[in-house]
Amino acid sequence: MEEIIKKTEQFIKKELGEDTSGHDYYHVNRVRKLALHIAKNEANGDLFIIEMAALLHDIPDEKLNTDIHEGMIKLQSFLASIQLTDVQSKQIINIISKLSFRGGNEAELTTFEEKVVRDADRLDAIGAMGIARVFAYGGKKGQPIYDPDIAVRENMTVEQYRKGKSSSIHHFYEKLLLLKNRMHTETGKKLAEERHQWIENFLKQFFKEWNGDI
Repeated sequence: MEEIIKKTEQFIKKELGEDTSGHDYYHVNRVRKLALHIAKNEANGDLFIIEMAALLHDIPDEKLNTDIHEGMIKLQSFLASIQLTDVQSKQIINIISKLSFRGGNEAELTTFEEKVVRDADRLDAIGAMGIARVFAYGGKKGQPIYDPDIAVRENMTVEQYRKGKSSSIHHFYEKLLLLKNRMHTETGKKLAEERHQWIENFLKQFFKEWNGDI
């Protein structure tokens, strides 16, 4: 198992090592650590499957590929190159395929492993690190920091969420502030509380300065 983990780490560093959108190896490694912490704290789940899914979760992400099909082929090709059973590969692919927020159009989770990895990924999307990642991604995508003339979107389709007009600050209201109440594990819920408060405090200060209040 250790050898497989090492090969996976090398693969991730090669694929995501130069990413500047907040989806780099360091993000993946934080998600791995969070997922393992949650699983161990709750004494549940297959730690190997959880670690592998956490490490590989951004490989098929459509934001980092031409489309999700291209990314999934990349993931499947890597899994076929290492010594996993068909059951293990399917478990990992299934977990990763259910992670995306998709504008609130989320996949339903059925296993503890799915819940752990999703919670871990979302924990890294909030808090101080989440704030930093929002602006890294927004800059990469060419979005403004904030545009008060844009309305906060609700009840979006996946297409609207991906391609609609928005800003980095809007992303907090359209996704990040919603994540605390969408955690599935008890450990994830507890960790989300402090990180959510960081976002609340940041937005309060942001609008104070945006409006030129002294």
